[in-house]
Amino acid sequence: MLPVGVTGVSGMHKPEGEPVTTTSAAKITVLDFGEYKAHGEPIAMVTSYDHPTARFADEAGMDAILVGDSIGNNVLGYSSTLPVTMDEMVTHSRAVSGAVRRALVIGDLPYMSYQPSTRDAILNAGRLMSEGGVDAVKLEGGAAMIATVQAIVGAGIPVMGHLGLTPQSSAALGGLRVQGRQAEAASRMVKEARELEDAGVFAIVLEAIPARVAEIVTRSLRVPTIGIGAGVHCDGQVLVMHDMFGLSEHQPRLARQYADLGAAFRSGFAAYRAEVKDRLFPAEEHSFKMKSEELDLLRSLLAGGQP
Repeated sequence: MLPVGVTGVSGMHKPEGEPVTTTSAAKITVLDFGEYKAHGEPIAMVTSYDHPTARFADEAGMDAILVGDSIGNNVLGYSSTLPVTMDEMVTHSRAVSGAVRRALVIGDLPYMSYQPSTRDAILNAGRLMSEGGVDAVKLEGGAAMIATVQAIVGAGIPVMGHLGLTPQSSAALGGLRVQGRQAEAASRMVKEARELEDAGVFAIVLEAIPARVAEIVTRSLRVPTIGIGAGVHCDGQVLVMHDMFGLSEHQPRLARQYADLGAAFRSGFAAYRAEVKDRLFPAEEHSFKMKSEELDLLRSLLAGGQP
């Protein structure tokens, strides 16, 4: 089947290999991800953490929106993703899911919300679904997470995997650095990707790995891969919204800036400040009026007169 609402000529399905252009407003599901891969249609995914930007991303036709634990770095002022809590993820997931009509919404399971036990993992994944309103959850890790993925999927919750640079494990990885550059590490990644697929994930994020390794992983799987700093041969791409629009303090090499909203914000704030200082804002058109007779009555009342 093709993504809901997508048909070829005269209502027939498009043949394998032909791009699937989804213009329908029908909600995308995890099953559609597999159809995108089968038909060679790249998946466009972006992070969002709030209602307005999620609405804009959805209206622009994004296939998926990730409520990432990168909210810690980009919105909450933390030095890493590690301090992000389940309550914070639930709150921001609810804000995003409430704005989205078409895109698949995926919520990140934050640090230590799923690692301690499968019971914790199921309960917290369930919170993101029931309280946050997401359509699926994402977690980091390979072989050590197989049983956890199986448990969450077994509870009826779709799971997206995440291999390569996994920020929650950056201390063990020696920092935020490219992964899989050595043949042994790359081979292990391919094996873990297949194990995640067998465990039931519907897609896998590949972060900061060599493009050729990502290509090998992608070709070895039935489920799609979503790359971030992993080259063009992944089945889709994801970028952090703040990196795309000049809102990050430091622009990572793996990202492309599509607009400089940071410059627009700085310019706008400066212009506002100047107009306030010069008493140019608010102008008459930004103010409300009172009927003259009511104003006269007010003055009388304040002077001690009778109405």
